[in-house]
Amino acid sequence: MLEVTGLRVSYGGINAVRGVDLKVNAGEMVTLIGTNGAGKTTTLKALTGLIRPAAGSVRYNGEDIIALPLHHRIKMGIALVPEGRGIFPRLTVEENLDMGAYSRGRDAAAATRSDRDRVYALFPRLVERRRQTGGTLSGGEQQMLAIGRAMMGRPRLLLLDEPSMGLAPLMVQKIFATIRAIAADGVTILLVEQNARLALEVCQRGYVMESGEITLHDNAQALLSNPRVRRAYLGEIQ
Repeated sequence: MLEVTGLRVSYGGINAVRGVDLKVNAGEMVTLIGTNGAGKTTTLKALTGLIRPAAGSVRYNGEDIIALPLHHRIKMGIALVPEGRGIFPRLTVEENLDMGAYSRGRDAAAATRSDRDRVYALFPRLVERRRQTGGTLSGGEQQMLAIGRAMMGRPRLLLLDEPSMGLAPLMVQKIFATIRAIAADGVTILLVEQNARLALEVCQRGYVMESGEITLHDNAQALLSNPRVRRAYLGEIQ
């Protein structure tokens, strides 16, 4: 579904992403792990069109989309849940969700209601909060809302950037249970996650990114057993 080749992104004179190659097959859950500043978020922004790469190709279902603007990629079925959630704090939960369906136009009211009901089924707590403004929600509820808003666009490829950041362990479990349910429903997922162990436990394959480059790629179980990964990202001393 997604094939990235030679992706390069620069900020001024700084090369943030240096020739990244990665693939995500339809129906897969794939994770991209690495330390802060490794270039993971920059990579996701380049895939969605939020920033323009300096070089490389991004092929989605066989089509090179490197030059397409953000709204075209959304209509093609690519959605991003950004780091920090990015909800609209002054809009209600329901208004935030409806913003996720804007790409389908004004004639999709019935479909929007149906999709909103689906999101409420995934996150029942949002039903209770639907009239509250986004800024009054807890961190976990805001993460639910950010994922729900992305799902309103009916994505085929969902990009998740640090969904567990700042959340209590119990909320992390709930969020990841829902992510697994979304994947089981046929949505392809590329996950950037600070909790490397959790990411590798739920995904089929993983890439390790260091200083803007992919330095390791393997199936998730092999990476969990890799001494280098265990030392650097799983907190184990050997």
